[in-house]
Amino acid sequence: QVRLVESGGGSAQAGGSLNLSCVASGYAFSDHCMGWFRQAPGKGDDGVASIDREGRFSYADSVKGRFAISRENAKNTLYLRMNSLKSEDTAVYRCAALLCDRMTPMQALRLLSMGRFTYSGQGTQVNVSS
Repeated sequence: QVRLVESGGGSAQAGGSLNLSCVASGYAFSDHCMGWFRQAPGKGDDGVASIDREGRFSYADSVKGRFAISRENAKNTLYLRMNSLKSEDTAVYRCAALLCDRMTPMQALRLLSMGRFTYSGQGTQVNVSS
């Protein structure tokens, strides 16, 4: 059974930091690209960051320089370090896995924004107050 379980969400002040984690099981984690996308009320899926099997990554313009994605294949875990948080970062953050043969991390990020992934978690809520 495939499971992706996010944790680390919560409340933060603008300018603060949060660290998200996503523990995966039930599939070949290291064979998949991974990413984070977010869902805010009244808005569509917003791809935040992606990382391929070799550790190359891509970020949405809105989070460049503030967020950092990483993965630890030995622990089947994906991370998202979020710094300099803004109120517009408030959303449910979900991790996702997708097959990405011959695909760049930027292409994978676009697919996340389109809801085109293989597996995803239920998400963790992030609330940023100004």
